[in-house]
Amino acid sequence: MNFVKVSEANGVTTITIDRQQALNALNADVLKELLESVKTVKTSVAVFTGSGPKAFVAGADIAAMAEMDALQARKFVELGQSVMTSIENAPFISIAAVNGFALGGGCELAMACDLIYASENAKMGLPETNLGIIPGFAGTVNLTARVGFHRALEMTLTGKMISAHEAKTFGLVLEVFKPEELLPKVLELAQTLAKKGPLSLIAAKRLVRGAAFESKERALLLEKESFATLFASHEPKEGMKAFLEKREPRF
Repeated sequence: MNFVKVSEANGVTTITIDRQQALNALNADVLKELLESVKTVKTSVAVFTGSGPKAFVAGADIAAMAEMDALQARKFVELGQSVMTSIENAPFISIAAVNGFALGGGCELAMACDLIYASENAKMGLPETNLGIIPGFAGTVNLTARVGFHRALEMTLTGKMISAHEAKTFGLVLEVFKPEELLPKVLELAQTLAKKGPLSLIAAKRLVRGAAFESKERALLLEKESFATLFASHEPKEGMKAFLEKREPRF
């Protein structure tokens, strides 16, 4: 399928999600390609971004999820969590260059990266409750670690979409750049990091992540169980059906 493009230059690997007709949405095929792409990285720094000007990753593929039962939802969330965990635990520094919509699974992909930078036109959020589901790709865990309990709870419950500048204020994004400056600025930083000792980079990454994500395994397990259990109810089907039919859901 080749929805994920991998290139290498100046000691930095760039991984681009390229499914523009669906705003780079994550379905099982894209997730599997991402998982394999992470394994191919040989550099000490990798940049993740989306193809086209509109989206980093608009989210998980709602059309695909709308047809899932609870067992299929469990398999899908396990695949998604394995991708995010592989990036978090990867032996390289990961940087998200958020160049547009980063909602749901897209926001979760950005948060799986070590550092997040965004363009001025970026929009971020976890809108899953609008569809009768919850974040499933480590979103509840990673957002809480990045922005704190109250802000994470507000964002997750309301499902609201925030601007790049709001995301910076919340501590979710480190810096905001003009759209045409985003990737050059991120690559410049990545190349600077690539010049540092790779073992020290990885050691620092693991130490900081370990401090931030204490007892994460238990939290991820609870998130996975809750995500799958919801698919045994009517809410996901109604929420996603309403989305696809462009109407308000009737929960």
